[in-house]
This record gives sequence, structure tokens and C-alpha cells, in this order.
Amino acid sequence: MQVATQLEVLDIRHFSARQLRPLLESEADVWQQRLRWNYRGSTELLLQYLDSHILPGFVALDRGRVCGFTFCVYEGSKAVVGDAYAVANDREQALHITHVLLDHLLDLLLHSPGINRIESQLLIYDVGSIDEIFRQTGFSLYPRLFMEYNFGPVAAAEASSQPDLPKDIGISRWSGEYYQHAAELIHKAYTGHIDALINDQYCSLHGSLRFLHNIVRFPGCGIFDAPNSWVLREVGTDALAGLVLCSRVAEEVAHITQLCVAKDWRSHRLGRTLLKHCMSHLAQSGFKAITLTVTEANRQAVHLYEDLGFQTRHRFEAMVFNKP
Repeated sequence: MQVATQLEVLDIRHFSARQLRPLLESEADVWQQRLRWNYRGSTELLLQYLDSHILPGFVALDRGRVCGFTFCVYEGSKAVVGDAYAVANDREQALHITHVLLDHLLDLLLHSPGINRIESQLLIYDVGSIDEIFRQTGFSLYPRLFMEYNFGPVAAAEASSQPDLPKDIGISRWSGEYYQHAAELIHKAYTGHIDALINDQYCSLHGSLRFLHNIVRFPGCGIFDAPNSWVLREVGTDALAGLVLCSRVAEEVAHITQLCVAKDWRSHRLGRTLLKHCMSHLAQSGFKAITLTVTEANRQAVHLYEDLGFQTRHRFEAMVFNKP
């Protein structure tokens, strides 16, 4: 592998948003090409954080030219690798710079007092392309799928808005009034689930509230689309039987950020009903495609998505480290 001959790695807090903007705009182009995702909103938010000089991370320079960056976010005793990206004359060189940056960042985190867990999901990297540094450090790796569904030319005309539900279940559009109950549903639905090994926010009600807050209030997963997000309610109670949440990630592309069903209702095909209902309304709203991510080992979910017409566009990895 060809390597950069004069690579320097410096603290990201020495750099301004203006210096890093070209690199982040280049990364946004990659998100658009690989994932059909308009990443510009996230880019602008990140540039604001960079100008505040509070993000831990590193910048790579090749012969004095900024060519890569990485950063992390602390959440109590956990650190999340927020991003890693590099540009070079060829793909191998760019991956080498990314490895060097991640090596510096993971070394920082592994020696940070009070940090007991590290999580990373870098969506734009193929399975196997950056996993070596994580494997060497003792991370557990979980392959995940980035899937997409493209609407046909008459999808909106064929869409149906009447889901077939059990008589004691009602469906409603998302509203802020469901916030607490939705977090409770997410927490309970992921108890013992493989995704709770990948994202420990699912392991507590507080974490599930934070997860929900990040989806609804921040543009990291696109702009939350409340009119096309739905909850299933148990008639006569405040409990939720299921929910599907989605965001707009490009002008005509939606992303499913959450789909879950309460354990007591999993024999009623409610996940399929929810997703089909959501897809129907997205078609009526003018969307041309839907994307989602799913853990490859979650075969039941993968089979559901494939049965509904989703196809795998990209495979990436979630990486998790827990200090012994």
C-alpha cells in the first residue's frame, strides 16, 4: 500500500471550520453518491462545533495540506466515534490516512480515564475496509446493511391508507404527546436484542429518551418527518404497540430511523403493517425512495424488508468496545 510520505496528525481543536470546510463538503458528496443522503445539514452543524473548539479529535496533513479528520463525542462513560474521512490521490492512500487517524483517536479513547465503552458506525465505509484497526484493539464487529426501496412510477396512485389492524389497536400520526411512551416502547422492545449490544442507549429508558431526542431534534439522521411517522396505540390505554419513525434525508428520499413492535404484539405482523402504511404515505407525499439500516444477523427483520422489496445497497460495520 502506498503511504503518505509526510503525514502529520494534529489536534482538531487547532483548526477552524473554514480550514476544514472543503474536506467536509467533499465527504458530503460521498454521502450523496453512496447513500443518496443530503449530508449538508449535518456538515453545517459540525462546522459550528468545530469553530467552538470543543470536539476531541485529529486532523491529518499531507505536506501541509489538510487531507483528513476524525472526531468523537463523549456521552458520560461512553465515547462515540463521530466520523473519520480522508481524501488522497487514490482510494488506498485515503484509507491509509483514515487508519492513521483512527489509530490516534482510539489510542486517545482507550487511555481516557472514565471511558468504559466505545461505539462506532461509519456508514460510508464498506465491510472490511477499516476494520483492521478496530479488530487489533479488541472491538466486536457487527455487519449491518444499508437497504433501499425505490417507488415505481404509479406508486402514489396505488397507495392505500387503510391498514389492516386488530380491533383493539389504533393508528395515529406521530405527536409529541407520545414521546415518553415511545421511549418506553423502544427500551422494552430492544431488551435482549442484538441491536442493544451495538447501541447501549436501548439498554435504559434514559438512553432511549436520548436516542429519540437525537432523531426528532437533530439533523444527524435527516430532518424528522412527523406527518409520515406513525404509532400504534392499544385502545383504552396509553401503551404503544408499535411505531415507525422516518426522516427526510434528501429532496425525494426518506430514511426509516426506527421500527419496533412491543413484544406482546409480535405475532400480529404489526411491523409489516406499520412499514407498508408508512411506505404508502411516503409515496403519496412525493418521495421516490426509502432507505434504512438493519443488523445483518437480525434475519427476521432482513427477511421482512426483502419481502417488501428493499434491496441491499451497501454493507458496513458497527464496532463496539467494552473495557473489561
